[in-house]
Amino acid sequence: MAILGGRPAARAGRPPTTAYRLSWRILDALEAVAARWPARAEGAVKWLLLGPALAVVGLLVFGLVVMADASLRVMDFRTYQLGEDYSTANYVRLFGWGAFHATLWRSLLATLLVTLFCLLLAFPYAYALTRTASARLRRVLLVGLFLPFFVGQVVRAYGWLVILGQQGLVNQALGLVGLGPYRLLFSYPAVLFGLVQYMLPFAVLMLAPALAAIPEEIERAAASCGASRGRTLLRVVVPMARPGLIAAALVVATLTLTDFAMPAILGGGTNDFLANLVHDQFFRTSNAGLGSAIALVLTLLGTTVAGLLLAAAGVGALGVRGAR
Repeated sequence: MAILGGRPAARAGRPPTTAYRLSWRILDALEAVAARWPARAEGAVKWLLLGPALAVVGLLVFGLVVMADASLRVMDFRTYQLGEDYSTANYVRLFGWGAFHATLWRSLLATLLVTLFCLLLAFPYAYALTRTASARLRRVLLVGLFLPFFVGQVVRAYGWLVILGQQGLVNQALGLVGLGPYRLLFSYPAVLFGLVQYMLPFAVLMLAPALAAIPEEIERAAASCGASRGRTLLRVVVPMARPGLIAAALVVATLTLTDFAMPAILGGGTNDFLANLVHDQFFRTSNAGLGSAIALVLTLLGTTVAGLLLAAAGVGALGVRGAR
């Protein structure tokens, strides 16, 4: 047998041997275990796969039970301990508290406005991302979409302080033409602006797959029937993108309703949301009972908002198979 390069050469007409990889051996072992898996235990597989999700849900339910228990106990400020007796005093005080009413309506209005603005801005962005024929433009749009996720919400909020402050970049630019300075921060519009900028990438991520699933041939067919570009978008693309619109609305609405950082930083303490009210009760006044009551109301509101969106559109609008 000839020797080439210190190794035995393969015989003529004989295919070269391939080393049996370790990964293939592991797969073979798993297949052998699966072949011996008893048929009566196949029903337990789905519960094993659902185990991590059920553990997370169970932890959340446990936290809600603890908060529900605390919300029914009145704080004794002499000892800073929750009382032993159960009562609805925290809820009675809460619903008779003017500051809570103002914060509640401020949070709900912001949820509605931010969701509408995000959907209006996210749809053309997602449409351009999924329909552009230019690979360079698509890369630019993808970078613009994912880049904000590398910067935390608090960092972004403080960045707007630098841009919109009294001596910020915007007022400096206005000063060059003899305008300003204007008070652009610590107001309700500033909070809405920061929330829209923060929530917009989430809305685009929800919308893009729904638009990508719509064949472009459908739009060309509508155009061949005489439909204009705008009519095709309104009558064909938007209805077919309904699952993405509903998913985007759910994500943006729930995140906005429970947001803490943007109202705290851009609101200046005068435009708080319900999450800020919960923080104040736990860490400023040390009233865990009242804070737990507000947290439960916030949880109920978030669930109600999601339920109303799903009731209006139907669970099937999310593309869940078998749902109506």
